[in-house]
Amino acid sequence: MYNSLILSIVTFVYGLAGFLYLAAWVFKKPTPAKLATWTAAVGLVGNTAGIIVRWIESYGIGYGHAPLSNLYESLTFFAWVITLLYLVIEKRLGNKTLGAVTMPLAFLALAYASLGPNISERIQPLIPALKSNWLIAHVITCFISYAAFAIAFGVGIIYLVKEGSDSRSEGLLSRLPKVEILDELNHQLVLFGFLFLSAGIITGSVWANSAWGRYWGWDPKETWSLITWFVYAALLHARLVRGWYGKRIAIMSVVGFVAVLFTYFGVNLLPGLHSYGAGSG
Repeated sequence: MYNSLILSIVTFVYGLAGFLYLAAWVFKKPTPAKLATWTAAVGLVGNTAGIIVRWIESYGIGYGHAPLSNLYESLTFFAWVITLLYLVIEKRLGNKTLGAVTMPLAFLALAYASLGPNISERIQPLIPALKSNWLIAHVITCFISYAAFAIAFGVGIIYLVKEGSDSRSEGLLSRLPKVEILDELNHQLVLFGFLFLSAGIITGSVWANSAWGRYWGWDPKETWSLITWFVYAALLHARLVRGWYGKRIAIMSVVGFVAVLFTYFGVNLLPGLHSYGAGSG
């Protein structure tokens, strides 16, 4: 399938972009920084093409459906959203150093899609429960939230590393955005992701009702999605009501993404209707 070839190439493009961002940060040179942005943009275009080609190819073999139904397809979409969100943030901040943390996440998502155990690149027919437009809305909203949380995780890590370093006039850490900017960006990303996660849970409930006749069944993925929602709700509550800022919020952002990873990958080890191993989303 041509889509697999395209996405395999994009994996290396994202890896190159991450390397160029790291080189630009370490050596503080404008040329690799510009090349990094253009490389990430080329990767995004290729990622888009791979998704579209896979969609077209699914119709060519009689399985026509949006490429969002299994682990391989969701990882390719995950990498696409991470890259898109990052490029928007880079344009807004005018600082490219965050790419050294963000682009490796997109690279790892696509690399795992290609090399991960028990992940099939084949286009497969949908089971009846997945033949719903609510599936598309559910997956898109969930993975927009996951991508925002992934970038917030990277920002949180950078904040924890950089904290207390603003007084230094030289060094790698001084080239990163100020901790105040990182803290506000972390909050904005978490808020953005929380809104889309809420939409994802709601659309998932509507989909579940149309597919299985109930809005909520305490399936492992449903349960962990709710746990993740509560973690980020607690973070926003702590900031907006209790006035938490800085280190504590950064730590909560990191913990929240651990919950996201378990919601995404961990529950696949458990029996349930949402197990990607069973072919569902």
